[in-house]
Amino acid sequence: MSESGGWLRRAWIARLSPRGEVGLDRAASPRAIVEDAVARVGADPVRWAIELNSVVLRRILGEVPVLGGSPAAVELLRRGNEATTLRALFTLAEGPAAAPPTAEAILAGIREFVHRAIPLERVLHGVRVGHAATTEAFLRACAELVDPEEAVDEVTAISRELFSCVDELSDTMIRTYLVEHEVWSTSAAAARADLVRSLLSDAAAADVGEASGVLGYNLRRTHEAVVVWSDSPKGGATLQAAAVEVLRARGATTTLVIPVASGRLWAWGTVPAAGAEGTHRPGSWETITEALSRQRMRAAFGTPGSGVAGFRRSHREAERGERVERLRHEAGRAPRYATAYADVAAIALLATDLDAAGDFVRRELGGLAARGAPMEALRTTLYHYIGAERSLVDVARRLHVARGTVTYRVKRAQEVLGHDLDDRRFALHTALALAEELGDAVLLPRDDER
Repeated sequence: MSESGGWLRRAWIARLSPRGEVGLDRAASPRAIVEDAVARVGADPVRWAIELNSVVLRRILGEVPVLGGSPAAVELLRRGNEATTLRALFTLAEGPAAAPPTAEAILAGIREFVHRAIPLERVLHGVRVGHAATTEAFLRACAELVDPEEAVDEVTAISRELFSCVDELSDTMIRTYLVEHEVWSTSAAAARADLVRSLLSDAAAADVGEASGVLGYNLRRTHEAVVVWSDSPKGGATLQAAAVEVLRARGATTTLVIPVASGRLWAWGTVPAAGAEGTHRPGSWETITEALSRQRMRAAFGTPGSGVAGFRRSHREAERGERVERLRHEAGRAPRYATAYADVAAIALLATDLDAAGDFVRRELGGLAARGAPMEALRTTLYHYIGAERSLVDVARRLHVARGTVTYRVKRAQEVLGHDLDDRRFALHTALALAEELGDAVLLPRDDER
């Protein structure tokens, strides 16, 4: 009997518990589903399943990264995989006939996979990876909790029941994918998305006039691209409204918006060519930042470019700006709701090969690349000191510290470096800039445990 008072056909299921501190509030599933699961199998087994879901999710994204794509898309995948884990838990605890209230969550991501043009075989690959990791965890737990003389029969039964469970789920997912694909492939939205992806390819040779007609957007004009995203699932209409608002603020007269993932979209606006007279003056970045921060969304803008080549280049720049912001977010930096590529172009280019950038930073900074608040303070002070042409007053004002503090930190940083600041000054300032923006992404080797 479980802690909840329900009868389980496998008593050892009730003894499952997480290895770490895992609260029920960490579940991806809605509260009602979590409460129902606790009532059916007990709190500790549900907490075990929540912990297992995190492990399985990392394995899926490691082997099939295309199933991610944005923080919101990862959250959608987390919710679906947690539902799959709970389904397996119910199957083993109550029998294959148990009716899990989780089918909708498991299938919710299928529409997104179709709309993002992720092939069915990739989706099924993710299912197989998840199934293998989940089965492995249940078998390991069984070996620990079941008497040795019963373990062989129990392992055989578990393998059979979980295989049947995932086989049924795969069949349902395939049918759902094919139906959704048929509907989507005949829609105007799909045609627009496919055409835009073709235009973004260097090999694209679409007729500009015809493409402009299909998109309802003049590709011969000057374009400014933007990528808008949110770290939590947002309604498509909300993201689209935000994209149009910020592009209008930038002076766009017409816009094109293409949703590409849950919580993420691409957009373009036709803007006045440089030097054009009598045109709308773009809104300030402060205004745009305020509009985005209210809705907890972020946006990265490319620089304006003309024609299809400019349409493509501005978009690539916006995606590079987005990548810099995601790396900064991972490093714990304060969010910038609006990012102009021109402001981060140097960092974006330097971080194109992140492994090489990290090697460069650690080699140039030596002991100054060590993690921790003291070294971070030294790096930040030295970075601003070199950038301010060694003005103690400017650095003190910018960092809100005393001049004496700046003097001490610069002297200490030079001691750690072991050489004069004029030695390899450009390389030193570049390495400091990368460390300032990207933190652990360049201070730690990429294969280190974080």
